[in-house]
Amino acid sequence: MAEVMEIRESSIADPGPLGLAGFALTTFILSLSNAGLVPAALGSLFITCALFYGGGAQILAGMWEFKKNNTFGATAFTTYGAFWIALGTMLILKSLNVISFVDKATGKDLSAMAVGYFLVAFTIFTFYMWIGTFKTNNALLIVFTLLLVCFILLDLGHFGIMSNVAGGYVGLATAFVAWYTSAAGILNPMFGRIVLPVGPRK
Repeated sequence: MAEVMEIRESSIADPGPLGLAGFALTTFILSLSNAGLVPAALGSLFITCALFYGGGAQILAGMWEFKKNNTFGATAFTTYGAFWIALGTMLILKSLNVISFVDKATGKDLSAMAVGYFLVAFTIFTFYMWIGTFKTNNALLIVFTLLLVCFILLDLGHFGIMSNVAGGYVGLATAFVAWYTSAAGILNPMFGRIVLPVGPRK
């Protein structure tokens, strides 16, 4: 008699709070520098966070979101995790003179412009992900609205149109709202009630 094997889909915990926390902390550290609230010597403090927490942890969260069949969360966390790793690696390689953005013809350092184009590419991604948040909840909508504004301001800053200070302050606001959304994802299920409201899923 043939044995019938039942395959059950395993359930996993919600990876969203982890991804949001990794994003929030790394954004917070970098935004402190962009806003000019810490000494310039601390500007590279965010690199280790970018590689491990904002980068590695977010990518793991993204993979688990794929397991939960959440395409939006999987794409967002994996992309922004890769963003942090790429940005951190870029700065490390530049400091080691492995890569250079100096124009050989003029001797001008084009590092700010290079990062600017890098940020513009992620601004485009953030724009259509922002549209996607119209179908999620109010907390995520606010996170992505602030993030989109932050990217635009930093784009302008890296192309020399304005300073990065405004983008730094908006980045701080983005980090705090992301932390709030992360905390809601942890505390609401633990207490079995709405401790931190995030708004209805539309």
